[in-house]
Amino acid sequence: MKILVTGGAGFIGSHLADRLLSLGHQVAVIDNLSSGHRSNVPVAATWTELDIRSEEAARHIQAQRFEAVFHLAAQIDVRKSVADPRFDSEVNVGGLVNVVEAARRGGALQQVVFASTGGALYGEQEVFPAPESHPIRPLSPYGVAKACGEQYLGWFERAYGLRYTALRFANVYGPRQDPLGEAGVVAIFARKLLRGETAVIYGDGEQTRDFVFVQDVVEANVRALERRTTGAINVGTGVETSVNDIYRRLARLAGFDRPARREPARPGEQLRSVIAADRCQQLLGFRPSTDLDVGLGLTLDHFRAAGAGAAP
Repeated sequence: MKILVTGGAGFIGSHLADRLLSLGHQVAVIDNLSSGHRSNVPVAATWTELDIRSEEAARHIQAQRFEAVFHLAAQIDVRKSVADPRFDSEVNVGGLVNVVEAARRGGALQQVVFASTGGALYGEQEVFPAPESHPIRPLSPYGVAKACGEQYLGWFERAYGLRYTALRFANVYGPRQDPLGEAGVVAIFARKLLRGETAVIYGDGEQTRDFVFVQDVVEANVRALERRTTGAINVGTGVETSVNDIYRRLARLAGFDRPARREPARPGEQLRSVIAADRCQQLLGFRPSTDLDVGLGLTLDHFRAAGAGAAP
């Protein structure tokens, strides 16, 4: 298939582009490099530097007549979304609509796979782990924009019969995650530990998240395309892990024995976030299962190979 990966120079998008190429697909990447890195883009992929909000991007996408779109380009910083909700909506809602409408007008589009969010969509949970039927009540403009994106895709399906899958990711971690640009706690801790620097834990560190390895997320994307699924699917492990536990595991694997520095909790941070994987198993035929220590070890190996640098 002729496939577009938006955000394909980023953390998840570049891994996905690698996998799609290995399966024999023709892959094109567009990214404006606001958080991604050109070096992440596979050599075999067609690369174009574009902003997903632009008219230039729309013309390019329409002319290419893509058969499938994996939409991973986004403004992903929750705190930035609170500080500048207008910008967040322009990228995460306006950019999505611009991409999908242009691809639809190209006339060959069969399916869109959308990178949505689990934790930020559900807000403070009533049920642990949260199923896809959990009430949607995001605590940030980022979560609101992702919910709006899902609604737009539902409209495209009703209006034009366009099949879509909204993959609601848990907290994704792994090689190529940028500890400066994408602010994932695993990447931040890994970089600090390997540099011999003191990491910071906010609050008591007992806040929990559902940490899912990037290759499991890639597998979910590929299966969503192959199985022609539609609607929302959580992509997580269903297991809660505290920030304290993540730090202990990484410190042990890195051979580092210095305790983290404690700072006051950040306002508005969710205390618990974990999403159910049952629908992923039912519709995609698998559930994310990479052992946490294995995934953390692979992440540390990546940062060691990169010299524990800030970027891949």
